[in-house]
Amino acid sequence: MKEKIIAKATQLFLKLGFKSVTMDDIANEMCISKKTIYKYFCNKEILVAESTYIMTNTIYSTINEIVAKNHNAIQENFEIVKMIKEMFVSIETSPSYQLKKHYPEIHEKLTEKLQLECNSLFKQNIEKGINEGLYRNNINVESYVYFYYALIFTINENISSEKEAKKLELEALEYHIRAMATTKGISELNNYLNSNQS
Repeated sequence: MKEKIIAKATQLFLKLGFKSVTMDDIANEMCISKKTIYKYFCNKEILVAESTYIMTNTIYSTINEIVAKNHNAIQENFEIVKMIKEMFVSIETSPSYQLKKHYPEIHEKLTEKLQLECNSLFKQNIEKGINEGLYRNNINVESYVYFYYALIFTINENISSEKEAKKLELEALEYHIRAMATTKGISELNNYLNSNQS
């Protein structure tokens, strides 16, 4: 039952927003009593925390599946951004923006976890791109990891529209790749962009 409550709550949080969904809404959607929810979660904040934790783990397990497909470093980046966009396609307000505004403590803990995960992922991708000859081998990897993380999370925390945030994320990714790319990398990037124009 606990997993079912988290699943339904996550669905509603993403569709309607963390702030606007009440425990009553979740109970009504599941046709259960509010008392049943409180048996597992003593307040909404704990439910929001568990929901975001599980959501984040789902994202990272999906990212690991993409990485395992062994795309080149540039395509891998775009496949990850595409996957995240598809996961949040029906959302109007950025989840990160909402958490920062309404649940700052949960947002802070989640950000610490995300920073570790993302920095590891970005570093791995840059090193892969250097080995493939797509990124320059004279770049400071740690600096570029920091630059890209700062760009992505500034977008997500300050842009309320999820659609606008995802558009800017895609532009930030192109900017990030162009800053690192070799001539071969620029050619690969342009080929990818030309073949994936919507």
